[in-house]
Amino acid sequence: MTIIQTTSSTTNKVLNYPLNTWYVAAWDHEVTRTLISRTVADKPLAIYRTEDGRPVALADACWHRLAPLSQGKVLTRDEIQCPYHGIVYNSAGRCVSMPAQETINPSATVPSYPVVERHRFLWVWLGDATLANPDTIPDMHQMDHPEWAGDGLTIPVTCNYQLVLDNLMDLTHEEFVHGSSIGQAELSESDFEVTHDDTTVTVSRWMHNIDAPPFWLKNMRDKFPDFTGKVDRWQIIHFEAPSTICIDVGVAKAGTGAPEGDRSQGVNGYVMNTITPETARSAHYFWAFMRNYRLESQLITSQLRAGVSGVFKEDEDMLLAQQTAIDANPDYEFYNLNIDAGGLWVRRLIERMLEAEGRPVSAGRAGRLSTAN
Repeated sequence: MTIIQTTSSTTNKVLNYPLNTWYVAAWDHEVTRTLISRTVADKPLAIYRTEDGRPVALADACWHRLAPLSQGKVLTRDEIQCPYHGIVYNSAGRCVSMPAQETINPSATVPSYPVVERHRFLWVWLGDATLANPDTIPDMHQMDHPEWAGDGLTIPVTCNYQLVLDNLMDLTHEEFVHGSSIGQAELSESDFEVTHDDTTVTVSRWMHNIDAPPFWLKNMRDKFPDFTGKVDRWQIIHFEAPSTICIDVGVAKAGTGAPEGDRSQGVNGYVMNTITPETARSAHYFWAFMRNYRLESQLITSQLRAGVSGVFKEDEDMLLAQQTAIDANPDYEFYNLNIDAGGLWVRRLIERMLEAEGRPVSAGRAGRLSTAN
């Protein structure tokens, strides 16, 4: 691991997306015996479950006339039927039945993509299937671990996925975008540390002996009803390439040992984020807030989901405005502050993945990004 400081660099504002990687295509509960359509990295997919519950992702275009298979129907076992001319495919994407003829053209196939069900999500691999190793799926174990409880939603964001990653890697924006809930001046006043390796980036920030903002004061009183006083607050942002960010967040009674590892006098949450590019200007933003206290309370789960949804709606509005401005000013350069160090490393790791695949770094026309010293 290496600690870095911001240095002069250039990169694209609107990034392409690697394909030799896992992306979340859906929540596990979304995928049933009824076909759904989902576009991932510009590839439309038809997604369903076989009779024995196994998830399947096929290209959403029939071999015959490119009719969307997602508008068809699931048959017995693992087969689906095209809605246009009734061609039937199995879960491997191979045609097993054609109308009005017994001989099946051997070329009658559609791509079938590796799918893994893990951490309450369905992950799909769109690149070289021989490289699809489930062990490289990002660690989001809090999503289904018995010591954590919580829930989340999906946000359809109308911006390049990289802008969401930028937003999550620099949480000082909370002071200005989320001032009524989680923002406070100490966010931009506190020191932070950035470390990285070949596939991850971590940004760590501690704020000592401060007032708890409204969101965290409410959470402290859920666990400690009579709480008053100062807190120590932490934000530890952990990125796994290319687009998963899990944020260890919380507050504890000031001076009770949280920075040294004893969080027993506080409340701890994980903001689980995985962003799936849809197109160069849109993404599926899957998120959940998980906690390790008051696990039995569905009320707290519902309140947290609603509260975080309100916070993220403020982000969604800002990201749309930012993407609109980028599209209107395609040749304009971004300028960076020290707080952008984590996001810059995220961009570098994604660019390296794209270069390794021989894919363009830029997703369409975009300006360049440079660092102001």
